[in-house]
Amino acid sequence: MSEALAHPSGSGTSGPPRPDTVVAVLAFAGIVVSLMQTLVIPLVPELPGYLGASASDTTWAITATLLAGAVATPVVGRLGDMYGKRRMLLASLAMLVAGSTVCALSDSLAPMVVGRTLQGLSAGVIALGISIMRDELPPERLGGATAMMSASLGIGAALGLPAAAFLADHADWHLLFWTAAGFGVVAAVLVVTLVPESSARTGGRFDLVGAAGLSAALLCLLLAISKGADWGWASATTVALFTVAVAVLLVWGRWELRARQPLVDLRTTARRQVLFTNLASAVFGFSMFAMALVLPQLLQLPKATGYGLGQSMMVVGLVMAPNGLVMMATAPLSARISRTKGPKVTLMLGALVVAAGYGLSVTMMSAIWQLVLVSSIIGAGVGLAYGAMPSLVMGAVPVSETAAANSLNTLMRSIGTSVSSAVAGVTLAQLTTTFGSVALPSENAFRVVMAIGSGAALVAFGFAACLPRRSPLAGTPSAPVTGDPSTPADTSEGTSEGTSAGTSAGTSTGTSADTSAGTAVETRP
Repeated sequence: MSEALAHPSGSGTSGPPRPDTVVAVLAFAGIVVSLMQTLVIPLVPELPGYLGASASDTTWAITATLLAGAVATPVVGRLGDMYGKRRMLLASLAMLVAGSTVCALSDSLAPMVVGRTLQGLSAGVIALGISIMRDELPPERLGGATAMMSASLGIGAALGLPAAAFLADHADWHLLFWTAAGFGVVAAVLVVTLVPESSARTGGRFDLVGAAGLSAALLCLLLAISKGADWGWASATTVALFTVAVAVLLVWGRWELRARQPLVDLRTTARRQVLFTNLASAVFGFSMFAMALVLPQLLQLPKATGYGLGQSMMVVGLVMAPNGLVMMATAPLSARISRTKGPKVTLMLGALVVAAGYGLSVTMMSAIWQLVLVSSIIGAGVGLAYGAMPSLVMGAVPVSETAAANSLNTLMRSIGTSVSSAVAGVTLAQLTTTFGSVALPSENAFRVVMAIGSGAALVAFGFAACLPRRSPLAGTPSAPVTGDPSTPADTSEGTSEGTSAGTSAGTSTGTSADTSAGTAVETRP
Protein backbone atom coordinates (compact mmCIF):
# COMPACT_ATOMS: atom_id res chain seq x y z
CA MET A 1 0.00 0.00 0.00
CA SER A 2 1.46 3.33 -0.97
CA GLU A 3 1.94 6.11 1.51
CA ALA A 4 -0.65 8.19 -0.28
CA LEU A 5 -3.24 5.45 0.08
CA ALA A 6 -2.26 4.73 3.65
CA HIS A 7 -2.90 8.33 4.70
CA PRO A 8 -5.96 9.82 3.08
CA SER A 9 -6.83 13.34 3.91
CA GLY A 10 -8.48 13.81 7.24
CA SER A 11 -6.69 10.90 8.85
CA GLY A 12 -5.11 13.16 11.41
CA THR A 13 -1.56 12.11 10.53
CA SER A 14 1.18 13.38 8.24
CA GLY A 15 3.82 11.26 6.57
CA PRO A 16 4.18 7.48 6.86
CA PRO A 17 2.66 5.91 9.94
CA ARG A 18 5.11 5.02 12.68
CA PRO A 19 4.48 1.33 13.46
CA ASP A 20 5.33 1.63 17.15
CA THR A 21 2.90 4.52 17.57
CA VAL A 22 0.08 2.79 15.71
CA VAL A 23 0.53 -0.40 17.72
CA ALA A 24 0.69 1.46 21.05
CA VAL A 25 -2.46 3.48 20.36
CA LEU A 26 -4.50 0.53 19.14
CA ALA A 27 -3.34 -1.65 22.04
CA PHE A 28 -4.31 1.13 24.46
CA ALA A 29 -7.78 1.23 22.91
CA GLY A 30 -8.06 -2.54 23.42
CA ILE A 31 -6.99 -2.21 27.04
CA VAL A 32 -9.61 0.49 27.61
CA VAL A 33 -12.36 -1.80 26.31
CA SER A 34 -11.23 -4.67 28.52
CA LEU A 35 -11.07 -2.28 31.49
CA MET A 36 -14.72 -1.44 30.85
CA GLN A 37 -15.61 -5.10 31.16
CA THR A 38 -13.80 -5.69 34.46
CA LEU A 39 -14.64 -2.43 36.22
CA VAL A 40 -18.15 -3.65 37.03
CA ILE A 41 -17.10 -6.95 38.65
CA PRO A 42 -16.53 -5.63 42.21
CA LEU A 43 -19.94 -3.95 42.08
CA VAL A 44 -21.95 -7.09 41.32
CA PRO A 45 -22.76 -8.06 44.94
CA GLU A 46 -23.71 -4.46 45.77
CA LEU A 47 -25.74 -3.56 42.67
CA PRO A 48 -29.13 -4.49 44.19
CA GLY A 49 -28.58 -1.93 46.96
CA TYR A 50 -27.12 0.71 44.67
CA LEU A 51 -29.91 0.43 42.07
CA GLY A 52 -32.87 -0.46 44.28
CA ALA A 53 -33.58 -3.69 42.38
CA SER A 54 -33.54 -7.41 43.06
CA ALA A 55 -30.38 -9.47 42.54
CA SER A 56 -31.96 -11.34 39.62
CA ASP A 57 -32.93 -8.09 37.90
CA THR A 58 -29.50 -6.50 38.33
CA THR A 59 -27.91 -9.36 36.39
CA TRP A 60 -29.33 -7.62 33.30
CA ALA A 61 -26.64 -4.99 33.80
CA ILE A 62 -24.19 -7.75 32.86
CA THR A 63 -26.29 -9.72 30.39
CA ALA A 64 -27.07 -6.58 28.37
CA THR A 65 -23.36 -5.99 27.72
CA LEU A 66 -22.91 -9.57 26.55
CA LEU A 67 -25.85 -9.42 24.15
CA ALA A 68 -24.94 -6.00 22.75
CA GLY A 69 -21.34 -7.06 22.18
CA ALA A 70 -22.38 -10.22 20.36
CA VAL A 71 -24.68 -8.28 18.03
CA ALA A 72 -22.26 -5.40 17.44
CA THR A 73 -19.10 -7.41 16.76
CA PRO A 74 -19.97 -8.92 13.34
CA VAL A 75 -21.91 -5.85 12.21
CA VAL A 76 -19.15 -3.37 13.07
CA GLY A 77 -16.56 -5.63 11.47
CA ARG A 78 -18.40 -5.71 8.16
CA LEU A 79 -19.06 -1.97 8.27
CA GLY A 80 -15.34 -1.46 8.88
CA ASP A 81 -14.46 -3.40 5.74
CA MET A 82 -16.99 -1.40 3.74
CA TYR A 83 -16.62 2.16 5.02
CA GLY A 84 -13.40 2.37 7.01
CA LYS A 85 -12.03 0.49 10.00
CA ARG A 86 -10.74 3.60 11.77
CA ARG A 87 -14.13 5.24 11.38
CA MET A 88 -15.89 2.28 12.98
CA LEU A 89 -13.23 2.10 15.70
CA LEU A 90 -14.01 5.69 16.62
CA ALA A 91 -17.75 4.96 16.54
CA SER A 92 -17.18 2.05 18.93
CA LEU A 93 -15.15 4.21 21.31
CA ALA A 94 -17.92 6.81 21.17
CA MET A 95 -20.38 4.12 22.30
CA LEU A 96 -18.03 3.24 25.16
CA VAL A 97 -17.83 6.86 26.31
CA ALA A 98 -21.58 7.38 26.00
CA GLY A 99 -22.40 4.17 27.84
CA SER A 100 -19.92 4.86 30.62
CA THR A 101 -21.36 8.35 31.09
CA VAL A 102 -24.91 7.01 31.31
CA CYS A 103 -23.81 4.43 33.90
CA ALA A 104 -21.96 7.12 35.88
CA LEU A 105 -25.18 9.16 36.08
CA SER A 106 -27.37 6.15 36.98
CA ASP A 107 -29.03 5.47 40.31
CA SER A 108 -31.64 2.98 39.10
CA LEU A 109 -31.67 -0.18 37.01
CA ALA A 110 -33.12 1.07 33.71
CA PRO A 111 -30.46 3.68 32.87
CA MET A 112 -27.74 1.30 34.09
CA VAL A 113 -28.90 -1.37 31.64
CA VAL A 114 -29.02 1.22 28.85
CA GLY A 115 -25.50 2.37 29.66
CA ARG A 116 -24.14 -1.17 29.84
CA THR A 117 -25.77 -1.91 26.49
CA LEU A 118 -24.00 1.06 24.93
CA GLN A 119 -20.74 -0.11 26.47
CA GLY A 120 -21.27 -3.54 24.93
CA LEU A 121 -21.47 -1.95 21.48
CA SER A 122 -17.74 -1.18 21.77
CA ALA A 123 -16.83 -4.88 21.76
CA GLY A 124 -15.44 -4.75 18.21
CA VAL A 125 -12.53 -2.43 19.07
CA ILE A 126 -9.87 -5.14 19.34
CA ALA A 127 -10.89 -6.89 16.13
CA LEU A 128 -10.94 -3.56 14.28
CA GLY A 129 -7.56 -2.64 15.74
CA ILE A 130 -5.96 -5.82 14.42
CA SER A 131 -7.54 -5.20 11.01
CA ILE A 132 -6.01 -1.71 10.91
CA MET A 133 -2.63 -3.24 11.75
CA ARG A 134 -2.94 -5.51 8.74
CA ASP A 135 -3.47 -2.52 6.47
CA GLU A 136 -0.83 -0.23 7.96
CA LEU A 137 2.11 -2.24 9.29
CA PRO A 138 4.97 -3.80 7.34
CA PRO A 139 4.79 -7.61 7.16
CA GLU A 140 7.78 -8.12 9.46
CA ARG A 141 6.05 -6.18 12.27
CA LEU A 142 2.61 -7.70 11.87
CA GLY A 143 2.93 -10.94 13.85
CA GLY A 144 4.29 -9.37 17.03
CA ALA A 145 1.92 -6.40 16.82
CA THR A 146 -1.22 -8.49 16.46
CA ALA A 147 -0.09 -10.84 19.24
CA MET A 148 0.30 -7.82 21.50
CA MET A 149 -3.12 -6.52 20.48
CA SER A 150 -4.56 -9.93 21.28
CA ALA A 151 -2.99 -9.76 24.74
CA SER A 152 -4.53 -6.35 25.44
CA LEU A 153 -7.69 -8.02 26.76
CA GLY A 154 -5.66 -9.84 29.39
CA ILE A 155 -3.67 -6.71 30.23
CA GLY A 156 -6.85 -4.72 30.77
CA ALA A 157 -8.26 -7.41 33.03
CA ALA A 158 -5.00 -7.59 34.97
CA LEU A 159 -5.03 -3.86 35.62
CA GLY A 160 -8.76 -3.36 35.88
CA LEU A 161 -9.84 -5.82 38.54
CA PRO A 162 -7.55 -4.72 41.41
CA ALA A 163 -7.96 -1.04 40.46
CA ALA A 164 -11.75 -1.39 40.36
CA ALA A 165 -11.77 -3.20 43.70
CA PHE A 166 -9.68 -0.43 45.25
CA LEU A 167 -11.91 2.34 43.89
CA ALA A 168 -15.07 0.51 44.91
CA ASP A 169 -13.77 0.23 48.49
CA HIS A 170 -12.46 3.80 48.82
CA ALA A 171 -14.62 5.99 46.54
CA ASP A 172 -18.13 6.44 45.23
CA TRP A 173 -18.99 3.64 42.79
CA HIS A 174 -19.95 6.11 40.06
CA LEU A 175 -16.26 7.04 39.79
CA LEU A 176 -15.58 3.67 38.16
CA PHE A 177 -17.70 4.62 35.17
CA TRP A 178 -16.38 8.17 35.00
CA THR A 179 -12.91 6.59 34.84
CA ALA A 180 -13.97 4.36 31.94
CA ALA A 181 -15.45 7.36 30.11
CA GLY A 182 -12.25 9.36 30.60
CA PHE A 183 -10.05 6.58 29.25
CA GLY A 184 -12.40 6.21 26.29
CA VAL A 185 -12.03 9.90 25.44
CA VAL A 186 -8.23 9.66 25.63
CA ALA A 187 -8.24 6.59 23.38
CA ALA A 188 -10.46 8.31 20.82
CA VAL A 189 -8.26 11.41 20.72
CA LEU A 190 -5.16 9.28 20.22
CA VAL A 191 -6.80 7.35 17.39
CA VAL A 192 -7.91 10.55 15.66
CA THR A 193 -4.47 12.14 15.84
CA LEU A 194 -2.13 9.17 15.39
CA VAL A 195 -3.86 6.35 13.49
CA PRO A 196 -4.47 6.70 9.74
CA GLU A 197 -7.60 5.55 7.96
CA SER A 198 -7.03 2.62 5.63
CA SER A 199 -7.91 2.91 1.96
CA ALA A 200 -8.78 -0.81 1.86
CA ARG A 201 -12.56 -0.45 1.62
CA THR A 202 -15.05 -2.49 -0.35
CA GLY A 203 -17.97 -0.04 -0.35
CA GLY A 204 -21.22 -1.49 -1.66
CA ARG A 205 -24.56 -2.15 0.02
CA PHE A 206 -24.73 -3.29 3.63
CA ASP A 207 -26.56 -6.58 4.21
CA LEU A 208 -29.34 -5.37 6.49
CA VAL A 209 -31.31 -8.60 6.27
CA GLY A 210 -28.23 -10.65 7.13
CA ALA A 211 -27.38 -8.36 10.04
CA ALA A 212 -30.92 -8.54 11.41
CA GLY A 213 -31.06 -12.32 11.07
CA LEU A 214 -27.70 -12.94 12.74
CA SER A 215 -28.51 -10.47 15.52
CA ALA A 216 -31.85 -12.16 16.23
CA ALA A 217 -30.24 -15.61 16.31
CA LEU A 218 -27.42 -14.47 18.61
CA LEU A 219 -29.82 -12.71 20.98
CA CYS A 220 -31.94 -15.85 21.33
CA LEU A 221 -28.93 -18.15 21.68
CA LEU A 222 -26.96 -16.11 24.21
CA LEU A 223 -30.04 -15.11 26.18
CA ALA A 224 -30.95 -18.78 26.57
CA ILE A 225 -27.40 -19.66 27.60
CA SER A 226 -26.97 -16.82 30.08
CA LYS A 227 -30.43 -17.00 31.69
CA GLY A 228 -31.15 -20.71 31.29
CA ALA A 229 -30.02 -21.54 34.82
CA ASP A 230 -32.44 -18.94 36.26
CA TRP A 231 -35.38 -19.87 34.05
CA GLY A 232 -34.72 -23.62 34.03
CA TRP A 233 -32.98 -25.41 31.15
CA ALA A 234 -36.13 -27.35 30.32
CA SER A 235 -38.48 -24.37 30.72
CA ALA A 236 -40.67 -23.33 27.81
CA THR A 237 -38.87 -19.99 27.49
CA THR A 238 -35.39 -21.51 27.32
CA VAL A 239 -36.38 -24.25 24.87
CA ALA A 240 -38.23 -21.75 22.68
CA LEU A 241 -35.21 -19.44 22.53
CA PHE A 242 -32.88 -22.28 21.52
CA THR A 243 -35.38 -23.45 18.89
CA VAL A 244 -35.80 -19.99 17.42
CA ALA A 245 -32.03 -19.48 17.36
CA VAL A 246 -31.49 -22.67 15.34
CA ALA A 247 -34.34 -21.92 12.95
CA VAL A 248 -33.20 -18.34 12.33
CA LEU A 249 -29.58 -19.45 11.80
CA LEU A 250 -30.68 -21.93 9.13
CA VAL A 251 -32.68 -19.30 7.26
CA TRP A 252 -29.88 -16.77 7.73
CA GLY A 253 -27.31 -19.19 6.30
CA ARG A 254 -29.42 -19.75 3.19
CA TRP A 255 -29.76 -15.98 2.74
CA GLU A 256 -26.02 -15.35 3.18
CA LEU A 257 -25.13 -17.97 0.56
CA ARG A 258 -27.34 -16.22 -1.97
CA ALA A 259 -26.52 -12.59 -1.13
CA ARG A 260 -24.14 -10.76 -3.49
CA GLN A 261 -22.47 -8.90 -0.61
CA PRO A 262 -23.19 -10.99 2.50
CA LEU A 263 -22.56 -9.90 6.05
CA VAL A 264 -20.47 -13.07 6.50
CA ASP A 265 -18.98 -14.89 3.53
CA LEU A 266 -19.84 -18.44 4.54
CA ARG A 267 -17.79 -19.92 1.71
CA THR A 268 -14.67 -18.26 3.05
CA THR A 269 -15.62 -19.24 6.60
CA ALA A 270 -15.95 -22.87 5.53
CA ARG A 271 -12.33 -23.08 4.43
CA ARG A 272 -10.42 -25.58 6.49
CA GLN A 273 -8.00 -23.07 7.98
CA VAL A 274 -10.68 -20.56 8.95
CA LEU A 275 -13.22 -23.15 10.11
CA PHE A 276 -10.95 -25.07 12.46
CA THR A 277 -9.36 -21.90 13.82
CA ASN A 278 -12.81 -20.56 14.68
CA LEU A 279 -13.80 -23.86 16.28
CA ALA A 280 -10.60 -23.83 18.32
CA SER A 281 -11.34 -20.23 19.31
CA ALA A 282 -14.77 -21.16 20.63
CA VAL A 283 -13.40 -24.05 22.66
CA PHE A 284 -10.50 -21.92 23.89
CA GLY A 285 -12.98 -19.28 25.03
CA PHE A 286 -14.79 -22.02 26.95
CA SER A 287 -11.58 -23.26 28.54
CA MET A 288 -10.16 -19.85 29.37
CA PHE A 289 -13.06 -18.64 31.50
CA ALA A 290 -13.36 -21.75 33.64
CA MET A 291 -10.49 -20.21 35.60
CA ALA A 292 -12.31 -16.88 35.92
CA LEU A 293 -15.23 -18.71 37.49
CA VAL A 294 -13.32 -20.88 39.93
CA LEU A 295 -10.47 -18.77 41.28
CA PRO A 296 -12.54 -15.85 42.65
CA GLN A 297 -14.85 -18.21 44.51
CA LEU A 298 -12.03 -20.26 46.01
CA LEU A 299 -10.33 -17.09 47.18
CA GLN A 300 -13.47 -15.53 48.68
CA LEU A 301 -15.13 -18.54 50.33
CA PRO A 302 -14.65 -18.55 54.14
CA LYS A 303 -11.73 -20.51 55.59
CA ALA A 304 -14.26 -22.39 57.71
CA THR A 305 -15.22 -24.40 54.63
CA GLY A 306 -11.83 -26.11 54.74
CA TYR A 307 -10.93 -25.15 51.17
CA GLY A 308 -11.89 -21.48 50.87
CA LEU A 309 -9.17 -18.89 51.49
CA GLY A 310 -11.33 -16.08 52.93
CA GLN A 311 -9.80 -13.27 50.88
CA SER A 312 -11.19 -9.91 49.68
CA MET A 313 -11.97 -8.84 46.13
CA MET A 314 -8.78 -6.79 46.15
CA VAL A 315 -6.75 -9.95 46.75
CA VAL A 316 -8.73 -11.69 44.00
CA GLY A 317 -7.63 -8.98 41.57
CA LEU A 318 -4.00 -9.18 42.67
CA VAL A 319 -3.97 -12.98 42.35
CA MET A 320 -5.42 -12.89 38.83
CA ALA A 321 -3.35 -9.92 37.65
CA PRO A 322 -0.26 -12.02 36.75
CA ASN A 323 -2.42 -13.93 34.26
CA GLY A 324 -2.79 -10.87 32.05
CA LEU A 325 0.81 -9.79 32.52
CA VAL A 326 2.04 -13.23 31.48
CA MET A 327 -0.18 -13.03 28.39
CA MET A 328 1.53 -9.76 27.48
CA ALA A 329 4.99 -11.23 28.06
CA THR A 330 4.14 -14.31 25.99
CA ALA A 331 2.94 -12.34 22.94
CA PRO A 332 6.43 -11.83 21.40
CA LEU A 333 7.25 -15.50 21.98
CA SER A 334 4.04 -16.50 20.21
CA ALA A 335 4.98 -14.39 17.20
CA ARG A 336 8.50 -15.87 17.13
CA ILE A 337 7.27 -19.48 17.22
CA SER A 338 4.69 -18.74 14.50
CA ARG A 339 7.40 -17.21 12.33
CA THR A 340 9.74 -20.20 12.65
CA LYS A 341 7.40 -23.17 13.10
CA GLY A 342 4.08 -21.87 11.82
CA PRO A 343 0.99 -20.60 13.68
CA LYS A 344 -0.54 -24.08 13.75
CA VAL A 345 2.29 -25.28 16.00
CA THR A 346 1.90 -22.21 18.21
CA LEU A 347 -1.83 -22.80 18.65
CA MET A 348 -1.30 -26.48 19.48
CA LEU A 349 1.43 -25.61 21.99
CA GLY A 350 -0.81 -23.00 23.63
CA ALA A 351 -3.61 -25.55 23.99
CA LEU A 352 -1.28 -28.04 25.66
CA VAL A 353 0.02 -25.44 28.11
CA VAL A 354 -3.54 -24.44 29.08
CA ALA A 355 -4.50 -28.11 29.53
CA ALA A 356 -1.44 -28.63 31.74
CA GLY A 357 -2.30 -25.57 33.82
CA TYR A 358 -5.84 -26.77 34.47
CA GLY A 359 -4.59 -30.29 35.18
CA LEU A 360 -2.18 -28.89 37.76
CA SER A 361 -4.97 -26.88 39.38
CA VAL A 362 -6.95 -30.03 40.17
CA THR A 363 -4.43 -30.79 42.92
CA MET A 364 -3.07 -27.28 43.61
CA MET A 365 -5.82 -25.02 44.92
CA SER A 366 -5.15 -24.79 48.64
CA ALA A 367 -2.87 -21.73 48.82
CA ILE A 368 -2.65 -18.32 47.20
CA TRP A 369 0.75 -19.00 45.63
CA GLN A 370 -0.65 -22.15 44.01
CA LEU A 371 -3.52 -20.23 42.42
CA VAL A 372 -1.09 -17.56 41.19
CA LEU A 373 1.06 -20.27 39.61
CA VAL A 374 -1.92 -21.97 37.96
CA SER A 375 -3.28 -18.67 36.69
CA SER A 376 0.10 -17.73 35.23
CA ILE A 377 0.54 -21.06 33.42
CA ILE A 378 -2.92 -20.79 31.90
CA GLY A 379 -2.18 -17.17 30.94
CA ALA A 380 0.99 -18.28 29.15
CA GLY A 381 -0.95 -20.84 27.13
CA VAL A 382 -3.68 -18.36 26.25
CA GLY A 383 -1.06 -15.82 25.20
CA LEU A 384 0.54 -18.32 22.84
CA ALA A 385 -2.78 -19.36 21.32
CA TYR A 386 -4.30 -15.92 20.96
CA GLY A 387 -1.11 -14.69 19.32
CA ALA A 388 -1.39 -17.42 16.67
CA MET A 389 -5.08 -17.09 15.81
CA PRO A 390 -4.69 -13.77 13.95
CA SER A 391 -2.29 -15.21 11.40
CA LEU A 392 -4.35 -18.35 10.98
CA VAL A 393 -7.60 -16.55 10.26
CA MET A 394 -6.22 -13.67 8.25
CA GLY A 395 -3.82 -15.82 6.28
CA ALA A 396 -6.85 -17.37 4.57
CA VAL A 397 -9.12 -14.42 3.79
CA PRO A 398 -8.82 -11.50 1.35
CA VAL A 399 -8.13 -7.95 2.50
CA SER A 400 -11.73 -7.04 1.70
CA GLU A 401 -12.92 -9.33 4.53
CA THR A 402 -10.28 -8.58 7.16
CA ALA A 403 -12.45 -6.92 9.81
CA ALA A 404 -15.41 -9.22 9.20
CA ALA A 405 -13.22 -12.31 9.67
CA ASN A 406 -11.64 -10.82 12.80
CA SER A 407 -15.06 -10.06 14.23
CA LEU A 408 -16.44 -13.52 13.51
CA ASN A 409 -13.47 -15.09 15.30
CA THR A 410 -14.06 -12.78 18.27
CA LEU A 411 -17.73 -13.75 18.27
CA MET A 412 -16.89 -17.45 18.34
CA ARG A 413 -14.71 -16.91 21.39
CA SER A 414 -17.49 -14.92 23.06
CA ILE A 415 -19.95 -17.75 22.50
CA GLY A 416 -17.44 -20.17 23.99
CA THR A 417 -17.07 -18.09 27.15
CA SER A 418 -20.83 -17.79 27.49
CA VAL A 419 -21.24 -21.57 27.29
CA SER A 420 -18.39 -21.96 29.79
CA SER A 421 -20.21 -19.71 32.25
CA ALA A 422 -23.39 -21.76 31.90
CA VAL A 423 -21.71 -25.17 32.18
CA ALA A 424 -19.57 -24.17 35.15
CA GLY A 425 -22.55 -22.53 36.83
CA VAL A 426 -24.59 -25.71 36.52
CA THR A 427 -21.69 -27.83 37.80
CA LEU A 428 -21.11 -25.64 40.84
CA ALA A 429 -24.83 -25.53 41.57
CA GLN A 430 -25.23 -29.30 41.43
CA LEU A 431 -22.14 -30.33 43.44
CA THR A 432 -22.69 -28.55 46.73
CA THR A 433 -22.05 -29.01 50.41
CA THR A 434 -24.00 -27.48 53.31
CA PHE A 435 -22.44 -25.22 55.92
CA GLY A 436 -25.08 -24.37 58.48
CA SER A 437 -28.08 -23.29 56.43
CA VAL A 438 -26.04 -22.26 53.37
CA ALA A 439 -25.32 -24.53 50.38
CA LEU A 440 -21.96 -23.79 48.80
CA PRO A 441 -20.07 -25.37 45.89
CA SER A 442 -18.02 -28.29 47.17
CA GLU A 443 -14.29 -28.68 46.70
CA ASN A 444 -14.92 -31.49 44.21
CA ALA A 445 -17.15 -29.14 42.19
CA PHE A 446 -14.21 -26.80 41.65
CA ARG A 447 -12.01 -29.73 40.67
CA VAL A 448 -14.60 -30.91 38.15
CA VAL A 449 -14.79 -27.45 36.54
CA MET A 450 -11.01 -27.29 36.27
CA ALA A 451 -10.93 -30.78 34.76
CA ILE A 452 -13.54 -29.67 32.22
CA GLY A 453 -11.34 -26.69 31.38
CA SER A 454 -8.39 -29.03 30.79
CA GLY A 455 -10.50 -31.27 28.59
CA ALA A 456 -11.74 -28.31 26.57
CA ALA A 457 -8.16 -27.20 25.95
CA LEU A 458 -7.36 -30.70 24.63
CA VAL A 459 -10.36 -30.46 22.29
CA ALA A 460 -8.95 -27.15 21.02
CA PHE A 461 -5.64 -28.98 20.47
CA GLY A 462 -7.52 -31.53 18.34
CA PHE A 463 -9.10 -28.79 16.22
CA ALA A 464 -5.70 -27.14 15.79
CA ALA A 465 -4.23 -30.46 14.65
CA CYS A 466 -6.78 -30.49 11.81
CA LEU A 467 -5.38 -27.26 10.36
CA PRO A 468 -3.29 -27.39 7.16
CA ARG A 469 0.21 -28.70 7.81
CA ARG A 470 1.93 -25.39 7.09
CA SER A 471 -0.56 -22.60 7.59
CA PRO A 472 0.33 -19.34 5.78
CA LEU A 473 1.44 -16.52 8.02
CA ALA A 474 -0.34 -13.19 7.89
CA GLY A 475 1.76 -10.65 6.08
CA THR A 476 3.87 -13.09 4.08
CA PRO A 477 5.03 -11.57 0.80
CA SER A 478 3.76 -14.55 -1.18
CA ALA A 479 0.17 -13.93 -0.19
CA PRO A 480 -1.91 -11.66 -2.43
CA VAL A 481 -3.05 -8.48 -0.79
CA THR A 482 -6.19 -7.77 -2.71
CA GLY A 483 -9.57 -9.36 -2.83
CA ASP A 484 -12.63 -8.68 -4.93
CA PRO A 485 -15.69 -9.01 -2.74
CA SER A 486 -17.86 -9.69 -5.73
CA THR A 487 -15.79 -12.71 -6.74
CA PRO A 488 -16.84 -16.03 -5.22
CA ALA A 489 -14.41 -17.14 -2.57
CA ASP A 490 -12.01 -19.88 -3.51
CA THR A 491 -12.89 -22.91 -1.45
CA SER A 492 -9.59 -24.75 -1.62
CA GLU A 493 -8.27 -25.71 1.76
CA GLY A 494 -5.50 -23.68 3.21
CA THR A 495 -5.46 -21.08 0.44
CA SER A 496 -4.08 -17.73 1.45
CA GLU A 497 -5.78 -14.77 -0.19
CA GLY A 498 -4.60 -11.98 1.96
CA THR A 499 -2.01 -10.68 4.27
CA SER A 500 -3.22 -9.95 7.70
CA ALA A 501 -3.60 -10.64 11.29
CA GLY A 502 -6.65 -11.98 12.94
CA THR A 503 -8.65 -11.43 15.98
CA SER A 504 -7.77 -10.90 19.55
CA ALA A 505 -8.84 -12.22 22.75
CA GLY A 506 -11.65 -10.98 22.81
CA THR A 507 -13.49 -9.56 23.55
CA SER A 508 -15.48 -10.42 23.86
CA THR A 509 -15.41 -12.47 25.33
CA GLY A 510 -14.73 -9.95 25.74
CA THR A 511 -18.05 -9.11 27.17
CA SER A 512 -18.70 -12.50 28.63
CA ALA A 513 -15.94 -11.88 31.12
CA ASP A 514 -18.53 -9.85 32.98
CA THR A 515 -20.86 -12.81 33.08
CA SER A 516 -18.19 -15.26 34.13
CA ALA A 517 -16.70 -13.20 36.89
CA GLY A 518 -20.10 -11.96 37.91
CA THR A 519 -21.30 -15.51 38.40
CA ALA A 520 -18.31 -16.25 40.56
CA VAL A 521 -18.92 -13.26 42.79
CA GLU A 522 -22.64 -13.78 43.10
CA THR A 523 -22.30 -17.32 44.45
CA ARG A 524 -20.20 -16.35 47.43
CA PRO A 525 -21.96 -16.45 50.83
